[in-house]
Amino acid sequence: MLADALARSAADAPDLLIDVATLTGAQLVALGPRIIGVMANDDGVRDGVVDASRRAGEDAWPMPLPEELRKGLDSAVADLANVATERHGGMLVAGLFLQEFVPPGVRWAHLDIAGPAFHEGKPYGYTPKGGTGAAARALVQVALDVSDGRL
Repeated sequence: MLADALARSAADAPDLLIDVATLTGAQLVALGPRIIGVMANDDGVRDGVVDASRRAGEDAWPMPLPEELRKGLDSAVADLANVATERHGGMLVAGLFLQEFVPPGVRWAHLDIAGPAFHEGKPYGYTPKGGTGAAARALVQVALDVSDGRL
């Protein structure tokens, strides 16, 4: 469904397309429960989103989309497999999968919030126990940055 939403949204030629999802448990393994993983089809977009997230008070970390992992999505029976045969780099492979549904020329970023979306421990800062609203503050800051020409 997220892939369909990306393809449909990209058809409107947005200035910037961002999706936020609890996409992979691999994000939690790689970055822990408080840090958003940010992947993008453009390093400047990725770094701008990470910067906006941090300025908004949400921890985020830039993650690559290594082309060598893309071959794990090749399929003998379909255009594209939705799960790689190898478990390694799961968050990155998921990002590569989503990237396949974004047309060339559309600036896109994916925020994997699998860890930060739900907090099971004691509240800290503005983060409650339970659902956290992860990435909401980041998205507001990104919108401000886009409107200011910063991103």
